[in-house]
Amino acid sequence: MSQSMSKAEAKAGKKKNELLETIVVIIEALAIALIFRTFLYQPFSIPTASMQQTLMIGDYFIANKWTWGFGKYSFPIALPFNGRIFGSEPKRGDVAVFRNEITNEDYIKRVIGMPGDRIQMKEGRLFINGTMVEREQTGTATDTDSYMTTVPVTVYTETLPNGVKHTIQEISDSEQLDNTAEYVVPAGHFFMMGDNRDRSADSRVLSQVGYVPLDNLIGKAEARFFSIKNNLPPWQLWEWPANVRWDRMFQSVN
Repeated sequence: MSQSMSKAEAKAGKKKNELLETIVVIIEALAIALIFRTFLYQPFSIPTASMQQTLMIGDYFIANKWTWGFGKYSFPIALPFNGRIFGSEPKRGDVAVFRNEITNEDYIKRVIGMPGDRIQMKEGRLFINGTMVEREQTGTATDTDSYMTTVPVTVYTETLPNGVKHTIQEISDSEQLDNTAEYVVPAGHFFMMGDNRDRSADSRVLSQVGYVPLDNLIGKAEARFFSIKNNLPPWQLWEWPANVRWDRMFQSVN
């Protein structure tokens, strides 16, 4: 009797230990994932057309969280402090994820203006510190936004003053944000613009985005790891054959 009870107790104790070990493994895995997401890399997706063709609606990419150090929005819950830990400034031409405090959303745009720069748009052309930025037409295309509205666009390669080349596209050179006043970027702030120039609410719209503080940077876009048309959910595997953009996967963002 006592022998059978001891066997039952041993079996129950073994199951208890196995359950405890499983819980510990799950907690450790969650902790590792949280540390990875907070301090190393964080995945994001693109829901709007503002960065097309660089980042298309339905692109998924990884942002480097440590390249510019850590600010209050680097963490899963915003922390009440100012400044950056191990901070450094982005370079002109970097593609940055940042918190837009006006809308309380994460945005992704390209760093165009550095602190102290003078930025202006004249007839669709970008001027930095009084000098028109070089651009070269490379073709034409069509652009579809998140409302499934398609328009023809002209595609250019733009070369920033530090030599960074990137693709932009324009509906025309006479759209709403193609002629602006001159912006002077405040100290500790950056001027952000979308590569899809006529379909981007960015620093040109002071009431909606404006100048972006260094403290609000979250990470630098590094590489696309998945892409699917029409912003379809990735878990719908049956949609993959006709809609996954295989040619956009595992490529750097530049």
